[in-house]
Amino acid sequence: MKHWLTKILGISLLAASTTLLLSACGSNQNSSNGTTTIEFFNQKKEMSTTLQQIATDFEKKNPKIKVKVTNVPNAGDVLKTRVLAGDVPDVINIYPQNIDYREWAKAGYFEDMTKAPYLKNIKNNYAQQFAINGKVYNAPLTANVYGFFYNKTAFAKMGLKVPETWAEFEALVKQIREQGKTPFALAGTEGWTLNGYHQLALATVAGSAKKANQVLRFSPVNGIKASNPVMQQDFNRLDLLRKNNAAQNNWRGASYNDAVVAFTKGDALIMPNGSWAYPVIQQQKPKFKVGTFAFPGKEKGESLTVGSGDLALSISSSSKHKAAAEKFVAYMTTPQAMQKYYDVDGSPCSVIGVKQAGVNSPLGGITKYAFTKHQFVWLAQDWTSENDFFTLTTNYLLNGSKSDLVNALNAFFNPMKASN
Repeated sequence: MKHWLTKILGISLLAASTTLLLSACGSNQNSSNGTTTIEFFNQKKEMSTTLQQIATDFEKKNPKIKVKVTNVPNAGDVLKTRVLAGDVPDVINIYPQNIDYREWAKAGYFEDMTKAPYLKNIKNNYAQQFAINGKVYNAPLTANVYGFFYNKTAFAKMGLKVPETWAEFEALVKQIREQGKTPFALAGTEGWTLNGYHQLALATVAGSAKKANQVLRFSPVNGIKASNPVMQQDFNRLDLLRKNNAAQNNWRGASYNDAVVAFTKGDALIMPNGSWAYPVIQQQKPKFKVGTFAFPGKEKGESLTVGSGDLALSISSSSKHKAAAEKFVAYMTTPQAMQKYYDVDGSPCSVIGVKQAGVNSPLGGITKYAFTKHQFVWLAQDWTSENDFFTLTTNYLLNGSKSDLVNALNAFFNPMKASN
């Protein structure tokens, strides 16, 4: 009863907050002094302060344009509600690999950027990688990358080495436990933090992201079997997190922030997470050097990371202030704007001219794989949803039931397979 009550209250609160947002942001009018206000909807909560500073810099250069940066809890849910209500913000930070984005782009919600001059500021044709029917509707300025943060100082003192193969990773975890330390900082209540871990586990054992999705998304209905060699190895990868004393005390009830604190306090030596966690780690001011490494494959040279567009901007096709919105997005593709962003965020930046740290930087162990064959786009680009995948991953860590995990995977993917 309590569960359903909480859920109903949560839905009510979301609806109420969305109504307030619609009334507050629904119509951007020019002010009497000729100033245009555009709304920038941000989903990078940890970067809200920096993005506000960049917006202020833009306003100084463009005094007739004001940028209202919107930061809300449950930003993804709020954005869905607003888009479905026809209240699309002028400029949106939206993840271009997501199914929602692709469906909305096909439906005409976003402005066509294909011939926009500012796309020339983005290297490696990165924007074109997310083209839909040959057209670009999004400017991806950074890429997130997922792997492992580790306590570089403790590793050096304990004689530990960064693993290059899965066998070395298993040996590393054993060494840490034998020396009386805790290997992992985990967030048991926020399964999204282990989304990358599970996807990388599947991709490394299957041989590629495409092959992993052949087992999951594109297999027959109820075709995911516990006896499948890929699933057998997937269990093994997940079980590394389940070993006795593998994670910090109370990890089952831990939040994302709790896991970060456990890592930065030195209570655990490794934290699986994405590059987006780096600013949060830095805010905690850890008293040790932070390093990163990618998810090890079976053999050396097979390590992988997963990620996609992170700070990635689209413009509403229904915006009443398209010229102002275009100016803002164009400014965001400049080295001046993105250098300020990168210096805080640290994720790989696709904007030409931004000076980025090398492989010896804290994020260098995973960012070196960005834009290479060792980085694949999140598997969910071929899924219709993602949240249940987070839940079934953490459920397995909690109960260790292989049959439950396989049943949950089939229940999750079966409805998608109707369109196979």
